[in-house]
Amino acid sequence: MLTPEELIRYSRHIRLDAVGQSGQETLKQARVLVIGMGGLGSPVAFYLAAAGVGTLGLADFDTIETHNLQRQILHTDAGVGTAKLVSALERLTALNPTIHYTPHPEAIHADNAIALFEQYDLVIDGTDNFPTRYLVNDAAFFSGTPLVYGSIFQFEGQVSLFDAHNGGPCYRCLFPTMPAPDAVPNCEQAGVFGALCGVVGSYQAMEAIKYITGIGQSLKNRLLVIDSLRAQQRTLALKKDPDCPLCGRQPSITCVAADNYSFNCQTEHPANDTLMEITIDQLDHYPNPTFLDVREAFEVEICKIDNALHIPLSRLPQQYAHLPAAGPLVVYCHHGMRSLRATEFLHSVGKTNAVSLVGGIDAWAITKDPGMLRY
Repeated sequence: MLTPEELIRYSRHIRLDAVGQSGQETLKQARVLVIGMGGLGSPVAFYLAAAGVGTLGLADFDTIETHNLQRQILHTDAGVGTAKLVSALERLTALNPTIHYTPHPEAIHADNAIALFEQYDLVIDGTDNFPTRYLVNDAAFFSGTPLVYGSIFQFEGQVSLFDAHNGGPCYRCLFPTMPAPDAVPNCEQAGVFGALCGVVGSYQAMEAIKYITGIGQSLKNRLLVIDSLRAQQRTLALKKDPDCPLCGRQPSITCVAADNYSFNCQTEHPANDTLMEITIDQLDHYPNPTFLDVREAFEVEICKIDNALHIPLSRLPQQYAHLPAAGPLVVYCHHGMRSLRATEFLHSVGKTNAVSLVGGIDAWAITKDPGMLRY
């Protein structure tokens, strides 16, 4: 039953005929897990806490960085360097202290995902990388827990509700296998429209509330696609794939195994075993290297290695001829993905003296120059 204070707090929900007092009481009994306290998890958690979901599980193991604040509205500048989960608990408790928050500071991995999901009525995916996204989808299927999916790429967002145990498709029905590590740029490389996180996250929260209360038409069997630049939305019909490797007639994925989600930012090395990458520790074996920075100009303004040459990756095919032909050429970017692609290109045009710096300038800042700005 709702207390008098709760009747006041949720009165605008209760006045909705489709929700009413019974719907609000159902929300109070619900248990929802939000994975990721970032760009999507922030609005999701805010609105579910405000809506009165009785038990809100919050999973995140990351810390707040300054570049998060452009879109991750749970956090503030004062919290930079602290755990996102701590920040989220403080902000959400300040918004609604009447509900129960269950923190999960450990990473979601193959060994704990199913048992964790079984504790909840609904899981909401606010992650931003493919290995975890596929892991969450598979664990939701094996635990029998419906999953609210959301994702963003630059100016486009997607939302759906996957409930394969009740006849709907799963994420693998759309995308059966994880893409190659360098096939899709992450938000660090491609950028992300901050306000779009609020739109997609709010849709995820609405799908959760509708599912719990049983109102309206959910996005089960449908994919909502949001084009923020053109202010357009379209809804695509989804069908369960009978050949889906997870929920199809003859599945090849029969458990949540860690090997199914192995992923790193490196591409395969050439067959001739040409050296493509070195670590920070291996730099000592490269006397007087020439450093090549392939980041964008605005990134160079944040931090740089002294005396490094600068050619953005997009301009490298036009300007590589000016690079020295002799001596080691150490190519770096932010974390190592762009520099590896640059190195592969340089090798293809005969500049085999180039090697990519694993971890990029972020690794350099951690091990070589602790006073350097990180982003």
